[in-house]
Amino acid sequence: MKKFQAVIKDPVGIHARPASILASEASKFKSELKLVAPSGVEGNIKSIINLMSLGIRHNDNITIKADGADEEEALAAIKACLEKNKVI
Repeated sequence: MKKFQAVIKDPVGIHARPASILASEASKFKSELKLVAPSGVEGNIKSIINLMSLGIRHNDNITIKADGADEEEALAAIKACLEKNKVI
């Protein structure tokens, strides 16, 4: 399992648009991808509903975890996606 931590910079947090973009990117990989909220609750990054239900807000510290055959590539892609869309 691989993981990285980040701080949410988007002033609205993870809302519908970034959740949709993240879920779309995550679905390209076989690995299990989880976003861990500051509360410790985990959500499946491949699910828009799971992501939005976490209530991730501006300045929240999050952890992204990947576990599977393509975990390194998946984490790199998710991180790049978050950075490109100015979420982190």
